[in-house]
Amino acid sequence: MEKFIEKFAEALEREDEIKMEDEFRNYDEWSSIAYLSVIAFMDDEYDTQIEEADFKKLRTVQDLYDACTKK
Repeated sequence: MEKFIEKFAEALEREDEIKMEDEFRNYDEWSSIAYLSVIAFMDDEYDTQIEEADFKKLRTVQDLYDACTKK
């Protein structure tokens, strides 16, 4: 989980603390570029591809983590 948070923070270029219960869309760093970076990191690190419609349902950092590790 720590590695996931570290890679997620890298993708967002976020230096503030990230908690699993955070709603990532509320981060100041969240943008369309951040979205693409997160999608790329999920694919590279976890071999996980998420359709845009499914991604829209994800709200928290925990949701992202669960989507990557549910395999």
